[in-house]
Amino acid sequence: MSSATPERETESALDPFFTFDFQAVDDPGEGQRWSTWDSIERLCRGPEPRPDWVVTDASAIDTELGVLKTGKEADVFLLERTSTNDAGRTVVMAAKRYRSTDHRTFHRSTSYTEGRRTRKSRDARALAKGSEYGRAVAAGQWAWAEWEALKTFWSDGIPVPYPVQVDGTEILMEFVTGPDGAGAPRLAQARSTPAMLATWFEQLREAMIGLVRAGYAHGDLSAYNLLAAGERLVVIDLPEAVDVVGNPQGMEFLHRDCRNVAAWFTSKGHEVDAEALFADLLAYAY
Repeated sequence: MSSATPERETESALDPFFTFDFQAVDDPGEGQRWSTWDSIERLCRGPEPRPDWVVTDASAIDTELGVLKTGKEADVFLLERTSTNDAGRTVVMAAKRYRSTDHRTFHRSTSYTEGRRTRKSRDARALAKGSEYGRAVAAGQWAWAEWEALKTFWSDGIPVPYPVQVDGTEILMEFVTGPDGAGAPRLAQARSTPAMLATWFEQLREAMIGLVRAGYAHGDLSAYNLLAAGERLVVIDLPEAVDVVGNPQGMEFLHRDCRNVAAWFTSKGHEVDAEALFADLLAYAY
């Protein structure tokens, strides 16, 4: 008769294939959370090939680092994502979080959204009624619109921050830095020289051509929606990207973008003709 206890018999009967070692991990501390990368759908992850700096570990921890900037419809925070398997695998990202319409000061949404469609009839009705659910849908729509724009433009080679993931009303994206590693300033606050202005404008012109080729105008382009990362210019704040064909006001938005950037560059000593720029872009619109 065997003297082994039932527990020992069960233990010895286990197939080694189905056993594994594990290490218990404590819950993240205050201001932290587990990475949401593994819990979101594939369509909510950035386009491939992904940059090497993107941390995709399911067990990574996100740590809040504070507010980067506040805006009309969203706030941008700094978020550090670190692998628990390799502490050297860490990255700081920009987390853009859209507010509900109860806490926003953005009033021009109807002119920007003409030509856009809402997939679910329930969502369309809620948006029309302005219900609490409708306000939540609206915030999500703006986040999704910017997410889709970032994915499209990044894949087309337009200089925008790499979009890492979207989860509800939060978009995680590349934190654009300058040569010193600090956050890149907006073009309006960047130090310039005549040579640098010429370099920046040529990059901006190429970016605007890329947008038009993709069928879009930025919709709110100015020196405050561009980052100067050294000699590199990066286009940001894209929830208002306008379909230049599907939106009845698409060409007017494009024309306004041209006037805004031409006025800024001209004021800094680099002469730009807004009408010539607009005519140049129209050649790529169809």
